[in-house]
Amino acid sequence: MTRSPAAVRRRRALGACAAAALAGGVAIGAANGPDGGHRSRPVAASRTPALPPAARRKGAHEAARLSLDRLAGELVVIRFRGTTAPRYVLRALRRGRAAGVILFADNVRSPGQLARLTAALRRAAPRPPVIAVDQEGGPVRRIPWAAPFAGQPAQAAGGTVGATARAGARDLRRAGVTVVLAPVADVAAGPRSAVATRSFGSRGPQVAATVTAAVRGWLAGHVAPTLKHFPGLGAATANTDFRRVTVARSAPALRADLAAFRAGIAAGAPLVMVGHALYPALDPAHIASQSRRTIAGLLRRDLGFDGVVVTDSLEARAVTSRSPVGTAAARSVGAGADLALTTGRGSFLPVLRALRAAAHRNAGFARRVRVAAARVLALRRTLSPNVP
Repeated sequence: MTRSPAAVRRRRALGACAAAALAGGVAIGAANGPDGGHRSRPVAASRTPALPPAARRKGAHEAARLSLDRLAGELVVIRFRGTTAPRYVLRALRRGRAAGVILFADNVRSPGQLARLTAALRRAAPRPPVIAVDQEGGPVRRIPWAAPFAGQPAQAAGGTVGATARAGARDLRRAGVTVVLAPVADVAAGPRSAVATRSFGSRGPQVAATVTAAVRGWLAGHVAPTLKHFPGLGAATANTDFRRVTVARSAPALRADLAAFRAGIAAGAPLVMVGHALYPALDPAHIASQSRRTIAGLLRRDLGFDGVVVTDSLEARAVTSRSPVGTAAARSVGAGADLALTTGRGSFLPVLRALRAAAHRNAGFARRVRVAAARVLALRRTLSPNVP
């Protein structure tokens, strides 16, 4: 279809906005700070970039050429059941209606089966897809024969964090996995912490050092690590998967627990997962995954993170008790998230449709989608397309 000169100019302008926003490392709309105040001094750039500059430029240029509907697809991760990929999943990857998938235990039967499954996913996608898995070690492991075997507390105690991450990357890459949803960067606030069995420890400096080692190990093995659960679930006593959670800590206390996230970002972690707890000291009105103050302000502006922000599962009770998943996805993307993680049956289409509708309805949201998609496209250019 022939486009009018005005439409072409609008398209080019949106592309320029995306490129400029990526070059600046902040989300569009954050120029004056998350709460309308003056922006604080940005974090110094003496760290490993989350996404290589060349990949970022190419991602922005690619995003400038795509339609809004196509760009919205880059913001969605699909969950499916079974040991083979359903046709709708392969079709979604082929047509750019999803950036990738997340795998769970029911998707995994044997090394050969998993390798065939991930190969089919890669063949369907025009560029390396996000193929993500929770593989922290200990109680959170989806691939039983792959490292890490020990949980993060045991890894830290044994001084094996870096070596364990490298081994895990080798095993996951052989299986065709491109993104690992680890390490947990939360600092556990005692034995009642919801992440006590999953955190590297209860002392900020120790957790920061081990997170650095984990990130470097995963990156050395060419699997993209994900810091979670920003801005920290260490003081939570319940899991957001099952109920609403409020972390009633002061802003200084919350910021003190960010040392591990700072360290992981400095080490080059390309993804950060934002959680679903409510932090009244940071934003009394919105859970973290839907809070512009938390994502665009604290994570992007204050910590200087310029990689991909992925939500925790949109089917968590802390989310669905507040809104349908489509509404939640739009709120998260509007707040600065780049990837909406769906893990429930039937969530993919409502999320995709909600993102598309919001982008067509609101010019500011359309710019946010373009920036987010450019980041995801840049990330996908860094994912290893082959297994060893």
